[in-house]
Amino acid sequence: MEFDTIAAVSTPMGEGAIAIVRLSGSDAFPIIDKIYSGPSQKKLSDAPSHTIHYGHLKDPRTEKTVEEVMVSVMRGPKTFTREDVVEINCHGGIVSVKKVLNLVLSMGARLAEPGEFTKRAFLNGRIDLSQAEAVMDLIRAKTDRAMNVALNQMEGRLSTLIKKLRQEILEVLAHIEVNIDYPEYDDVEEMTHHMLIEKASYVDEQLKKLLQTAEQGKILRDGLSTVIIGRPNVGKSSLLNSLVHENKAIVTDVPGTTRDVIEEYVNVRGVPLRLVDTAGIRETEDIVERIGVEKSRAVLKEADLILLVLNYSEELTKEDEQLFEAIAGMDAIIIVNKTDLSQKIDLERVKELAGQSPVITTSLLEDQGIDELEEAISALFFEGELESGDLTYLSNTRHIALISQAQSCIKDAISAIAGDVPIDLVQIDLTRSWELLGEIIGDSMQDSLIDQLFSQFCLGK
Repeated sequence: MEFDTIAAVSTPMGEGAIAIVRLSGSDAFPIIDKIYSGPSQKKLSDAPSHTIHYGHLKDPRTEKTVEEVMVSVMRGPKTFTREDVVEINCHGGIVSVKKVLNLVLSMGARLAEPGEFTKRAFLNGRIDLSQAEAVMDLIRAKTDRAMNVALNQMEGRLSTLIKKLRQEILEVLAHIEVNIDYPEYDDVEEMTHHMLIEKASYVDEQLKKLLQTAEQGKILRDGLSTVIIGRPNVGKSSLLNSLVHENKAIVTDVPGTTRDVIEEYVNVRGVPLRLVDTAGIRETEDIVERIGVEKSRAVLKEADLILLVLNYSEELTKEDEQLFEAIAGMDAIIIVNKTDLSQKIDLERVKELAGQSPVITTSLLEDQGIDELEEAISALFFEGELESGDLTYLSNTRHIALISQAQSCIKDAISAIAGDVPIDLVQIDLTRSWELLGEIIGDSMQDSLIDQLFSQFCLGK
């Protein structure tokens, strides 16, 4: 499959030491030959593959030097896209990068669409769809564990398992076809029945194991939406700063200092938290603060984890008890802060209101209790030690949905064969399961859906 030649900046925009402009396609070498001038004056199309060359880029229309560069040349199919690839390393200034990109575009390249390099790797058969999606997961990984999960998927761990399960289903479908074509042979029917139960049960068990990793895998990929709530001046912003290990939020003794929702990613024992510090929830006449309070109530509904902060040196108030009511049934950790001050809060009442939620005492001013809090967060969502290197984790929402549907079809097939349903009707459920699993790796998927997936990638990847 041959495409036109595309180009894009593959490094983040902004000032930096270097930037990379990448070209991929059949005209990548002819384009670089038009604009590259090196010490040896040789064409880069004649250079050995996977080599890098110092030189300058010149605009052939004006003969003016555009940039001083290092150019890498890589011949397909031993490249990311399986096409000829040229990577131009230039200075990382905004103007210089723009000039280099405009120059290669003026020589016949087309500006790449978001994710188009990875899309070509998929379309040219270098990687399957699940591996392509893992490329973006790797880029977006917030913790080492999330990165390991993405690496395993990018290396094909999930797709290898999916292909194996599809092959198991295919073997059953082949026996069913024999049974349908030769109904006069009783031993074929008996063998088909036995194989169907055995193979379908095996596939069902493997899909069940995958789905059991889905909750942890999705947390590793997307992070836990974690909301810090509490009355004003109980230490919510101090908690944010303690977890982030940086002064991200303003901390004062004046109630109502936080007027808006503050978001920050933080790594807690390998668990990525999308941490949200909210305005103190209370009744107020201040219009700006009231807007912040309403935002706080809104983000509360979308949270995966609630960190409810109370004041150790104050008695429980009606507002505190209302907060307990608001988070009823949600995953929450109760933090009783300011233990460096004299106790006025009724801890027994706090534990009664908390129910099954852990209660942690802290003095954020003196950095006490943070380790216990981090341990509680990890224990709440990960039972035991998470070993991302030992398991194939499901982390992608699309994959989770497809595997759930595929397992449902397998279960229907098992129930049908146990109920002596005609074998050709059982075949429908098995075929559907095989197709759903194929959508994960891109074997049976519409072009429009593929385009939609790759449009979510960053430009230049």
